[in-house]
Amino acid sequence: MDRPALADFLLRHRSTLQPADVGLSSGPRRRTAGLRREEVAQLAAMSTDYYARLEQQRGPQPSTQMLGSLARALRLSAEERDYLYRIAGHNAPTRLAATDYVAPALLRVLDRLTDAPALILSALGETLVQNDPARALFGDASRYRGLERSAIYRWFLHQEERERYPAEDRDRQSRAQVASLRAAYGSLGAQSPAGEIVDALSGHSEEFRRLWATHEVGRRFEDHKVLIHPEIGPIELDCQALFTEDQSQALLVLTAAPHAEAAGKLKLLAVLGTQTFEGAR
Repeated sequence: MDRPALADFLLRHRSTLQPADVGLSSGPRRRTAGLRREEVAQLAAMSTDYYARLEQQRGPQPSTQMLGSLARALRLSAEERDYLYRIAGHNAPTRLAATDYVAPALLRVLDRLTDAPALILSALGETLVQNDPARALFGDASRYRGLERSAIYRWFLHQEERERYPAEDRDRQSRAQVASLRAAYGSLGAQSPAGEIVDALSGHSEEFRRLWATHEVGRRFEDHKVLIHPEIGPIELDCQALFTEDQSQALLVLTAAPHAEAAGKLKLLAVLGTQTFEGAR
């Protein structure tokens, strides 16, 4: 671990960002350029004291999970993220397999989406980042650990995942989930998290085994969805997806037509927040 290099790297990247660059309010007049330490700590979900010690060259070696959070908070490019890992004493993760890294271009778009549910997904269906409306619609995805981080894995083993869709749409959704996993499996290989999900689901789901044998491949997001919220009921939404160049991540934005019933339901959802949703689950 190169403490001086790590401290200087964090300080310099923090100083180049403005609050508006990361979706924060600028607030009162600032005496120094860039983000404050407490703002970086907030974005990275760590304590201000922990972050301050890293910049002061006296903190413990950060874990790879913590480095991933810092890379996301500082909007680092893939090359900058790899450099951060190396000066912190870790090997840089494989690009496609790294699920803690979020493409800065997608984050910049997400930061500006405040009134529509939006989330960034990995190739394995893991929610990497979600805004408040998405948390109110789907629940807080940060509570999942291990293979359960993948919505594909949860679809076949958690009944509540299926209850978000009308019964008549679940077969099509199952095919889409498997086709998406097949695409990730082809990119990442059998000795990867994609392979782990395939092995786990093959051992527990007859439906998955049958669909996996069809060899359908492709990442699909329907333009029109009906999602069922446990309190509000069915909500008809249009879904738009924006992919990174390597197709490893996608930004999903869900909107309702102006003046439609679903638009009113989204406004109600913003008032309800996540409390009622989590209680219902």
